[in-house]
Amino acid sequence: MAKLKIQPLADRVLVEPMEAEQKTAGGIIIPDTAKEKPQEGVVVAVGPGKKDEPMTVKTGDKVLYGKYSGSELTINGTHYLIMRESDIFAIL
Repeated sequence: MAKLKIQPLADRVLVEPMEAEQKTAGGIIIPDTAKEKPQEGVVVAVGPGKKDEPMTVKTGDKVLYGKYSGSELTINGTHYLIMRESDIFAIL
């Protein structure tokens, strides 16, 4: 995970999604078209929070988020999601 020069604003969080599973538990390879969108990722950058609402997550936390949470963006060839902290369900 390279150091990024990006600072999310307010209660937004930049997350690097984990890779989707390549194989099933039984060893069957899953084609790209059938892979589930990852719902786990690592927090890369955190905004300062809102007034009276400090941020709960911090850089480096492994988190669980909704399947359709956030907006996708690519920085230096790496895919990320930027979302509100409220889109994150749990710290793993």
